[in-house]
Order: sequence, then structure tokens, then C-alpha cells
Amino acid sequence: MIDFKITKKSKKSNARIGLLKTPHGVVETPTLVPVATQAVIKTLSSEEVRQTKSQILISNTFHLHLKPGEKIVAKHGGIHKFANLNIPIMTDSAGYQVFSLGFGRDYGTGKILTNNQKLTTNNQIQTGQQPKNIKITDDGVYFKSPVNGDTLFIGPKESIKIQEQLGADIMFIFDECTSPIADFEYTKKSLLKTHKWAKICLESKKTNQALFGIVQGGKFKDLRIESAKYMASLPFDGFGIGGEFGGSKKTMMQMLKWVFKELPENKPRHLLGIGHLEDIPKIIKSGVDTFDCIAPTHYARHGYAFTSTGKLDLSKTKFLNDKNPLDRKCKCFVCKDHSRAYITHLLKAREITALKLLTFHNLYYYNSFVENIRKQIKKGEI
Repeated sequence: MIDFKITKKSKKSNARIGLLKTPHGVVETPTLVPVATQAVIKTLSSEEVRQTKSQILISNTFHLHLKPGEKIVAKHGGIHKFANLNIPIMTDSAGYQVFSLGFGRDYGTGKILTNNQKLTTNNQIQTGQQPKNIKITDDGVYFKSPVNGDTLFIGPKESIKIQEQLGADIMFIFDECTSPIADFEYTKKSLLKTHKWAKICLESKKTNQALFGIVQGGKFKDLRIESAKYMASLPFDGFGIGGEFGGSKKTMMQMLKWVFKELPENKPRHLLGIGHLEDIPKIIKSGVDTFDCIAPTHYARHGYAFTSTGKLDLSKTKFLNDKNPLDRKCKCFVCKDHSRAYITHLLKAREITALKLLTFHNLYYYNSFVENIRKQIKKGEI
């Protein structure tokens, strides 16, 4: 189980400082939750992950079910022992894969529409419509395995059973993450399905692991409020805010206001899949406690470094003549020991060490960025 205590509330915003106690350590919130999809932060060892100031990770139920399988993880004592990760871990429920392998793949959309993606009456997802590669039913979802093409079924009972065997500190309910181009009727029907699955997840749980409900409802105010009220009525240990967030970040911020008015203040709130640097101060001010995002690690593997002067594309030849560290203000070992020129050389030489150095720096930078926001909240500046 977990215990959550709010230690300070901001007088200038809805930001708050909290302590989230788990069986594998205490997390000071608000905090980033780096994405360790397959029980690993790609390119980093477990010890290096801790050195990036990462307090808690989230792993992917769907992918761990495929490889190596939850039974293998359980035989090795659970995800913490299997991966030698002695810090708190969350597992998602495979609900996001309902979107990413379904309508997300079909229409090439993410959780928020980009500037060149427009919602029209011609591309709206309507009630009864099914994705091309998965089948969504009232009882769960039929997937095609990306590994061997086999059909596999995951519903609320199956998701909880997998997560229990993985053994994370915090589990999430199985839900349908809807698309930003789903119409009201589709989103409404999906929401009722997610609510039904939420109860089944609670009834299926046999362990002392914490379980978070997930608020859905897309960009629709009445559906978000309905979902938040419903999830708040159930005995969850915390809450995730999931699904799509409409056509802009502005819509997302409005949605968070609607939702947080309905959720109990004394339980942790996790924002699923959002956390670019420009988003972080806003979502923290709205009252988010934890949030996961692939940006720091994903961009690192594509040659980008986040710095106090902006994002750097280290694949550019001009950096071969740059003796500066990635960021003069950063105290990570990468910035202390290596130049931009060296990292660019490694990238151009296709040396995997470049990806490791950038991943370490980006996580350290992100965690330091959030750490500084916590300090500002404590000082009453935010």
C-alpha cells in the first residue's frame, strides 16, 4: 500500500508539495516519472537511473506481458528484484495501447492534435467504429501481438492479474484511452465502459499493491466531470488523468481544472503521458503530483539535449567545434566530463555511448528542473 501526505499548499496556485510513501521508498512530489517501458531506462543501468535523481518509474504492462512475460518476472521476485530497481515503480494497465495500437495508429494522432491535424466532420470517430488492428469489446480488447502476430486478449481482470504478478508499487485500472478525434457519443460510450472496468479492477485485486483509477472523458467538460465524480466515489488509492486532451494544451489545462474540483484533495494525482518542459510548470500549478513523459529519453535517443538555453540538436556538424558542456549550469557528470564536440562525434560515429550520455543528462536536467519548482513552491514563489 501507499501513504500520501500533503506537506505544503501554494497560496499563489493549486501547486502542492507531498510525500508519497511506498514499499520501495518515499517520493517527494511533484515529480517526473520517467518511462521504463520494459523495466529499463534505455541505455542506463539501475544505478545510473538513481543517479539521475529519478525518484519513481513507470513500466508498461502490455510490453512486459509480451516480453518476458509476467510469470517470468514473478519467478524472479517481481519487477524490482528482476530489474534491480530499488525505487518505487508504477505499471500502466495496457489502456494506452488500446489507443496507440488502435485509432492512434490508424489516424496518425497523439493525445493532443498537432497544428497540422484538424478535427472535421469527415474524420471523427463515431459510435460502433473499430480500429483496423485491434477489437474493442465490452469485456476487453483483442490485440495482435507485435512480437509474433498472435491474438491476445486483455480486459480489466487480465490487466490486474498481469500487474499483480509484475509486482509494482502502484497499478492503474484498465481503461480505453480515447482519440482526440472521437466524437461525443463515442467518448460517452467509451467512458461508461471504462467505469465498468474500474469496478471490475477493484473487485479483481488480490494484493496490497496500490490501485489508481483513471479519469477519462476526453475534451468534453460534462464527461470529464462525470468521470471524476465516479472515480472519486470508488476506494482508489489515487487517480490518473488519462485519455486525449483535445486540440491544444489550453484545452488540457481547462480539463485539469474541471477534474481536480471533483477529486479528493488528500489522494495523489497522476497525469498520464504529459510532461514536455513547457508543460511542467503549468501542470504543477494546476495541482498535478506526478506525471510521466517519454520526452527526455526519447529525444536523447534522437540526439537532442535539453538545456537552460534551449534544445540542442547534437547531430549538427557545427557542434564538432564546440568545447562547451551541454549546459554550463548543469551539475551532472556528462556536463562535467564531456564537451558538445565529443558527444557530436559519438553520434556521427554511431557510438551508442552518445545515447547513454544524452539520456543521463536529459533525465538529470528534467529532474533538476522539477526539483527547482518544488523549492519555489516551498518558498511561496509559485
